Amino acid sequence: MVVLNLNGVLFFTMKYSKYIFVVVPLMHLAGFVGAQFVVSAPLFRLLTPFHLLTCLVLLLLFHQSWNVATAFYCFLAFVAGFFIEVVGVHTGLIFGSYRYGNTLGYKALDVPLLIGANWLVLTYCVGTVVNGLALPTIWKAACAATVVTALDVLIEPVAIRNDFWSWQNNVIPFQNYAAWFLISWVLLLVFYILPFAKTNRLAIVLLLSQLAFFGLHNLLYLLE
Repeated sequence: MVVLNLNGVLFFTMKYSKYIFVVVPLMHLAGFVGAQFVVSAPLFRLLTPFHLLTCLVLLLLFHQSWNVATAFYCFLAFVAGFFIEVVGVHTGLIFGSYRYGNTLGYKALDVPLLIGANWLVLTYCVGTVVNGLALPTIWKAACAATVVTALDVLIEPVAIRNDFWSWQNNVIPFQNYAAWFLISWVLLLVFYILPFAKTNRLAIVLLLSQLAFFGLHNLLYLLE
């Protein structure tokens, strides 16, 4: 097994981890508060790609014991996530009929390039957090896929209101959630089968930050 020498990166994360553990929740809190005001909301939408990319980079900096299998999973989740969305947008056969807006940044083939980062961040975070369950791999992946799909339930209303993407006739089909579960389940099966360390101290912080961010938005929508 080839292990990549990233001692400098590990030293960085160890030295500044206590600050990063505070910065990540604060980033999400700032995004939540900024989105509530007409004056600041456009700016925070503009910063969304930077926010997602920053979360991805920080998450990967905290990964322990990098090897070829780790790099392969990151590549697979990013590329597979992106091209699945390309097929989904152009055919409507996977998630239903939808299109992407401009909030997530530069698009290729009508899909934001960073959507692959979203699939990677979600499956990696949830997969790492759920890894401690004493379950057979197939069921552990199913549990993790359920969490990913539940998070998408929270993401959808926020995404629609902030021009991440939109659905035909403003209706989110059940097909979308079924596809999220199946795709994330397959990716998480690969995640658990591949021989690399599923240890990342930032994963739980980032996952809870995202749950709080989207959960609070949904709570406000219910109160409107």
